[in-house]
Amino acid sequence: MNHKKYRKMYHPVPITEREWVNKELTHAPIWCSVDLRDGNQALYSPMTIDEKLEFFKFLTDLGFKEIEVGFPAASQTEFEFTRRLIDENRIPDDVTIQVLTQAREHIIKKTIDSLKGAKHAIVHLYNSTSTLQRKVVFRKNRDEIKRLAVDGAKLVRELVSGSLDGDIRYEYSPESFTCTEPDYAVEVTNAVLDILKPSKDNKVIVNLPSTIEVATANVYADQIEYMCKNLNNRENLVISLHAHNDRGTGVASTELGLLAGADRVEGTLLGNGERTGNTDIITVALNMFCQGIDPELNLEHIDDIVKAYEKYNKLPVSPRHPYAGEMAYVAFSGSHQDAIKKSMDASKDSQIWENPYLTIDPSDIGRKYEPILINSQSGKGGVSYIMQEKYGYILPKNMLAEFSQIINDMSDKKQTVLTNHEIHQAFKDEYTNICKPIKLDFYRSSNEGDKTKILAAIERGEKVKTITGTGNGPLDALSTALREQLGIDFEICEYSEHALTRSSSSLAASYIAVKGADDTLFWGVGVDANINTSSIYALICAVNKLISQTKPALG
Repeated sequence: MNHKKYRKMYHPVPITEREWVNKELTHAPIWCSVDLRDGNQALYSPMTIDEKLEFFKFLTDLGFKEIEVGFPAASQTEFEFTRRLIDENRIPDDVTIQVLTQAREHIIKKTIDSLKGAKHAIVHLYNSTSTLQRKVVFRKNRDEIKRLAVDGAKLVRELVSGSLDGDIRYEYSPESFTCTEPDYAVEVTNAVLDILKPSKDNKVIVNLPSTIEVATANVYADQIEYMCKNLNNRENLVISLHAHNDRGTGVASTELGLLAGADRVEGTLLGNGERTGNTDIITVALNMFCQGIDPELNLEHIDDIVKAYEKYNKLPVSPRHPYAGEMAYVAFSGSHQDAIKKSMDASKDSQIWENPYLTIDPSDIGRKYEPILINSQSGKGGVSYIMQEKYGYILPKNMLAEFSQIINDMSDKKQTVLTNHEIHQAFKDEYTNICKPIKLDFYRSSNEGDKTKILAAIERGEKVKTITGTGNGPLDALSTALREQLGIDFEICEYSEHALTRSSSSLAASYIAVKGADDTLFWGVGVDANINTSSIYALICAVNKLISQTKPALG
């Protein structure tokens, strides 16, 4: 790889005392969706008019008040789409459509024609100003490029004044802004502003696009701050960002650009756009949301956004997308799963979201945290969550450690994730369905003074035997009977129980650990409507495990 063939494409920014580095985001910007323009032009198969009409409605439902609907002079489809929005009264009164035009006479004229009858619109004029484009594309010097911009602004203003009756605003973009000399970007933009005459009642949008992202995000912030400090009539301007993602830092560039003084963001849902995409508005908005800032967009149903994105763009959403990905709220790491579960348990009654691995509460955008994908990297937290949330079992600490290792080994052997069903079945096979070498057919207990007597029928092989025992309760009495009948020594060392509220309020789960001569624990679980019966079942399962794994000589 010959790295010496490359050089910096951006120009040094003459700014020494940066102010943006000490600022924080405090409020949402003006959002402008460019899905129907930048997004649409980047598709293998651009949207049909009907698809664009549906998508436009979806964008307004999300809360966008400014939407760039297309480049009307680019094709008849683009022109007709704009006309249908206007002629069919599809634009809400509080929404402004935006149309894009190059600084070329015939393109400007057709663009203005497309807006006749519009109540609210933005005419977005642009021309490329970068050093390289001037040299190899247009072959014009700085003065000639500035003249293109000024002449275009004059024609736009003249045609708007003579042809359109609605509330029409102006926007100017020095395209390839990030590759333009900072002083020249100021010079050209100020020349255009002299024509468009921004005022308090009719502010002009100055859009500063990183048409191609060529530097780290801090350089973009420097460029934005420089423009904010050097453009004329700043108080009557709306500084807008339009970041692309060629370096993978479009979101970061946008966030730092806002710190540097920008008021507005142009971007697309989930980042669709030319080459590697545009700024992902959803990510920027939810990044603000998780800092306690109202994003002023309706993002409560992220799955609806994913469906719309995939339907109209015919592109997949990465499973690792920061907020919309199907795996965004799935944790495999055992330490992550454990920390997430403990944080959720600790904050159930809190009004403040605090979680070490989830920046937002998934339920705020219509999702759930479900570590449903357990693999060999997972640990106790994920297994505990599934067993409790899906099936109602609250496993004792020592039992959870043992069962988690069993699941870990299963996944490692399988070389893939385990489903909830597989985990639940493994639990039943390991702890609740242990009917050999003995099986309980029947039991009855009675109190004799301060003692409990138990009578039980157990199967061993083909035979059924009746056994009896006395103790401090049914479990103690059955333990005595089993020791005598089986000729083994064991003791109950752990016991817990709870209602299986997740499954049925009428069932109870009991957990028992017994140990034999070598102090190894053997766990059993019983489930029944009667808490005494569930504990009896648990004891039988635990004793069977002890017998099968230590193989004592049965009596």
